[in-house]
Amino acid sequence: MRIRIADCTVRYEGRLNAYLPMATRLIMVKADGCVAVHADGGAYKPLNWMNAPNTLSEDGDTWVVVNPKGEKLIIEFTDVHFETVREMGEDPGLVKDGVELELQRLLAERPETFGDGVELIRREYPTPIGPVDLLCRDARGDTIAIEIKRRGEIDGVEQLTRYLEFLNRDSRLGPVRGIFAAQIV
Repeated sequence: MRIRIADCTVRYEGRLNAYLPMATRLIMVKADGCVAVHADGGAYKPLNWMNAPNTLSEDGDTWVVVNPKGEKLIIEFTDVHFETVREMGEDPGLVKDGVELELQRLLAERPETFGDGVELIRREYPTPIGPVDLLCRDARGDTIAIEIKRRGEIDGVEQLTRYLEFLNRDSRLGPVRGIFAAQIV
């Protein structure tokens, strides 16, 4: 993990263009290559990010992060206030509470809850950005990624969106649609 606090601008060039003007920001570069740019306010969600896989190149005070689609995150630094690099080791993963785990087990036993002909492919389908709770196939043969939460909130929807973005890159699975299942919304 590499963490840098610095004054910088951030430019995204890809499906759309976005720009963050000069400000002090926290930039995280994770071991898998994911890059996240945070501000000192608002939610926990980064202002801008680039999920792995990607490549980061450094040229003086400029970082350029490029993913396989050619999308770019360009970070230009003027003043670095703090930087550290730390090897964090293997993460044991998220341990789910009893309610969420029980919901996952029950829905895995009855995938037809999500529609006639829906069959379970796998529980906890592994991806580099975390495990998909349930991966299923519908009667037409299309893949369904199902994210299960005890409380249905925006962070769960965003998590499912990241999974769908990743899974739809795999032509063996695509197209993949998502279902967000929660005990309380």
